[in-house]
Amino acid sequence: MSVTTARTPLLRPRRTTELATRLVRSAAHHRQGSKLRTADFGAWLAERRRAHRFQVRRIPFSRLEGWSFEDATGNLVHGTGRFFTVEGLRVTVDEGRFPAWQQPIIRQPEIGILGILVKEFDGVLHFLMQAKMEPGNPNALQLSPTVQATRSNYTKAHRGEDVKYLEYFTRPGRGRVHVDVLQSEHGAWFLRKANRNMLVEATGEVPLDDDFCWLTLGQIGRLLREDNLVNMDSRTVLACLPSLGGGTDALHPDTELLSWLTAERSRPEVRAERIPLAEVSGWERGDRSVHRPDGRYFSVVAVAVEAGNREVTSWTQPLLEPHGLGVVAFLTRRIGGMPHLLVHARLEGGFLGSLELAPTVQCVPDNYPRASDRPRYLDLVLAAGPDRIRYEAVHSEEGGRFRHAQSRYLFVDVDEDQVPCEPAPGYLWVTPGQLAALTRHPHYVNVQARSLLACLASGAAHL
Repeated sequence: MSVTTARTPLLRPRRTTELATRLVRSAAHHRQGSKLRTADFGAWLAERRRAHRFQVRRIPFSRLEGWSFEDATGNLVHGTGRFFTVEGLRVTVDEGRFPAWQQPIIRQPEIGILGILVKEFDGVLHFLMQAKMEPGNPNALQLSPTVQATRSNYTKAHRGEDVKYLEYFTRPGRGRVHVDVLQSEHGAWFLRKANRNMLVEATGEVPLDDDFCWLTLGQIGRLLREDNLVNMDSRTVLACLPSLGGGTDALHPDTELLSWLTAERSRPEVRAERIPLAEVSGWERGDRSVHRPDGRYFSVVAVAVEAGNREVTSWTQPLLEPHGLGVVAFLTRRIGGMPHLLVHARLEGGFLGSLELAPTVQCVPDNYPRASDRPRYLDLVLAAGPDRIRYEAVHSEEGGRFRHAQSRYLFVDVDEDQVPCEPAPGYLWVTPGQLAALTRHPHYVNVQARSLLACLASGAAHL
């Protein structure tokens, strides 16, 4: 008589600090990696710029190919029904200074992939980064994740070439997944848009394409101190990296933080409804733009693109064009010796939920000419002297959908007299570790806050 014994399943730790320890080591290597010195990166990027032709021109809507305004709705759509549409959004809120508004918004319900491939060289983790052209970038070429692709891109709706390295993020067994989380994009310009933010470690040899380079986390941190160099898609993935510790103490324990955010989300009654673009009040359509007569906020424009290193080398498309340079800033202070950030429970019409945690200040100052309408704490940021600014750089927003959207990203020190431990309603002091921990979950931390967290994770900024 044979006896069959069941094999005991192998249990593994729910979490380990192994990756965080390796990331700390990678962040410490900021002058030189195993493949490229930081001092040589500028020459490498210039060579990639010379290797390809890049041209972006504003065009009238009538010269868009494959795109048109629907007769019934006025929505700007692609003939295939793929990619994205520009529609209208009507938002009503039962409290606050702006209880109702209407606007154009990008609707792109498909989920894209923002993925960075990592591999260890000489005992140090390196990140495979891409020199990628986006039509909305003010300087064309910026440092992008290994894969930055919408579903329409990687399913080849555009009938272009394959997305390089995609298989590491879509095929099981090609690498070890360290990070995989859905995160929102800009809630003011996208309707419920989300991407998979991924970090995958390659287990075998990785062929190196000419437009890609291996950099340590510390090298990327050095580049994040430069204007318009590391793109938004790279920053959001870097913000999701696991970190060591972050301290065990905080002004508000984690449960209290989550309860506060839940209460903030539960309080306002928010209705965000899709409406035809032709019915959006306060906006008008011309030959070259959909815009407000007063020139505020943004316009919808059209461009023709030529890019030698993209899956498709030429195309036309709409873009949203913000009006003015943005300001995105965390106020910071030490409370009980521990660095804290002042987060804002921010409402945006395009969020999947009503609110996400945002930087203290997130706006385009030119949109608020009247002092009474200016966002809280904006003047405090603008008046900060060099001795209070811990970090500052101009970074571009998503260049695939927004034209020349740029913001000054800052960490600004304040004291108790300027912002007490009990700040204005809708704001809360949290530690960087608390905020970083929330990036393991979707729809808690908005993309602007994640950009600033990336600066901390990579060593570009220190508090």
